[in-house]
Amino acid sequence: QVQLVESGGGLVQAGDSLRLSCAASGRSFASYTMGWFPQAPGKEREFVACIHWNGGNTYDADYADSVKGRFTISRDNVKNTVYLQMNSLKAEDTAVYYCAATRQYYSDTSAYTRVDRYDYWGQGTQVTVSS
Repeated sequence: QVQLVESGGGLVQAGDSLRLSCAASGRSFASYTMGWFPQAPGKEREFVACIHWNGGNTYDADYADSVKGRFTISRDNVKNTVYLQMNSLKAEDTAVYYCAATRQYYSDTSAYTRVDRYDYWGQGTQVTVSS
């Protein structure tokens, strides 16, 4: 079992930055693929970023087109924490941001962009961007 706790959300103005954190409990954090999925009011939860083991000695990151160049996902396997650095925030980034984890390995990494591929979810942290 893995428990995920997000933090770092808040109210900011357009153009500002925020860094979200997701602390994971349990063992073998390094073997988990971690993802971030915001959910805006009245909309479905959607993928923005994930970080997954690439089969070698490091990790790869993938991003939704809407956040490429603005958001950066990273992880600290010693602290069992994954981060989402969000720069140049826009009003449309406003959402509850959920952290998710899975131990499943997919050779087709596009699978990690799907909500139904993740087994564990945090409670979410609110990000509000005023224009």
